[in-house]
Amino acid sequence: MSSTETAWITVALLGKPRGNRGELTAIALSSQPERFQELREVLLAGPDRSMPLEVESTWFHDGVLIFKFRGVDSISDAELLARFEVRIPQSERIALDPGEFFESDLIGCAIVDHRSGESLGRVSGWQDAGGSGLLVVDGDWLIPFARSICVEIDPAARRIAVELPEGLKDLNRS
Repeated sequence: MSSTETAWITVALLGKPRGNRGELTAIALSSQPERFQELREVLLAGPDRSMPLEVESTWFHDGVLIFKFRGVDSISDAELLARFEVRIPQSERIALDPGEFFESDLIGCAIVDHRSGESLGRVSGWQDAGGSGLLVVDGDWLIPFARSICVEIDPAARRIAVELPEGLKDLNRS
């Protein structure tokens, strides 16, 4: 893996050391736990540096993701990596089922009215709100990410066509 690749995806956030062999707890950012068993090389990104590391093993302990990296063999070694992001090249993302999308692929998509073609803004963020989640449009208003509203979703074309329920746009801007 080349650390000069430009497109990286964060798949976990490292927490505190666990045990005395250099293991670290982590917050998994993937809803598919099997994704972590396949990791071999990752880029750890911290506030002031990044470094490639080999993943020796991963497992879940009481629902908490645990990482063991090759060469990180003590509590003091692990403490240096706390709060680092675990990243992989975008090209190594897991395949999604049809109709599923990565949140990061939706950011930047144009939102257009399906009926009129009117531009309504761009997706500037994502909010987990239970259920289907919410698209943040221009940092100003929210659209539920539901099939009944987001009727055409084409991240490759950077476009989402919507059929907004009556009053949704006005409700958000109040």
